[in-house]
Amino acid sequence: MDKKREEKTVKKNFDFVDTIRCISMMGIVFEHSAAIQSGIYSSTFDTAVESSLIQSFKFSTIAFFLIGGFLINHKFQEYSTKQYLKNRFKSTIRPWLFWLLVYVALMMIDRYVSYLRGGDDAVVTNFLGTTWNHFVFGLCYTSSWFVLNFLLCICILLIFKKYLYNWWFGVVLGIVSLVYSLNLYHNWFVTNHSMALFGFIFYLWLGVILNRYFDRVMNYINRISWPIMILTVVVLFVLAILESFELLSLGSKDAYNTLRVSNIIYSFGMFALLLKIGNIEVLQKKMEPRQTTFGIYLVHYVLVVRLLPLIFQPMKLDYLNYSVWVNSGIHISRFLIVYGLSFFLVKLIRLTRAKWIVGG
Repeated sequence: MDKKREEKTVKKNFDFVDTIRCISMMGIVFEHSAAIQSGIYSSTFDTAVESSLIQSFKFSTIAFFLIGGFLINHKFQEYSTKQYLKNRFKSTIRPWLFWLLVYVALMMIDRYVSYLRGGDDAVVTNFLGTTWNHFVFGLCYTSSWFVLNFLLCICILLIFKKYLYNWWFGVVLGIVSLVYSLNLYHNWFVTNHSMALFGFIFYLWLGVILNRYFDRVMNYINRISWPIMILTVVVLFVLAILESFELLSLGSKDAYNTLRVSNIIYSFGMFALLLKIGNIEVLQKKMEPRQTTFGIYLVHYVLVVRLLPLIFQPMKLDYLNYSVWVNSGIHISRFLIVYGLSFFLVKLIRLTRAKWIVGG
């Protein structure tokens, strides 16, 4: 009887994980589908609209690391470090590298077409150098970087595996994350995401702890009434927007950084709300997040970088002179195109022998 109850609990946990995984991936794709640089509006109201749109899904990256940690907790116990890394790298690195090389190939084709039209000749005079530059850019300055970052975080947790459930270990990781938060105000180092090598380990560790104490956490969350939970998330949402305003007033180029203190707390609030909501069955049945999420992540950044320019550049859109409403509509349109096509391509690829390229 106890065994059946345990199996049922595990099944329920994975249902909730898949729901959050699906919503988080939508948020990540939405963020990457932005058409313009943030902070271009002089009006406070327009900036507030822009901030609200961006902030709405800003919980996604931290939520993704939390559920990543939730899932690996059992794996750490079931497999040796060597076995786990072997399985993880086999299922992750090969498809990741494939799409990174697809990105590089498409960029080189684009540069060659530009050269034929009278553009820069570096693609023919310095082919290897140009290829390498695109590879480095794809590795460090696109969403492809987060796959390696995620694996790095896992490796660090494995190195310190014997301290995994030590609260002081979590405190140290939390302090490291806060350094990145404070850096937004002090500029000790550049704030782009490729520098945040160790900024997300804490959230992976926190996911591990959530798995261990899941029943206690859910008992606490379920005691919170819906009005209080929703009001709390709304307040945290507003505070996150206010911090973005503060960073914009300081001239920050990264005012919507994921590791803002207010966004970290907002992400926790949204994650708790999603835990309280639980499994959303329609997402499970229609979106199949367990089978498609990783593939969508791998495919979408190639579509953002190469497909969207082909669609929108010929329109010669004047973003700087459009209203915030028009630009928001364009942002949403770009998201629908990218996410819809990514989902369709992943589903299609999974029907073929090449399904390994989307993690199948």
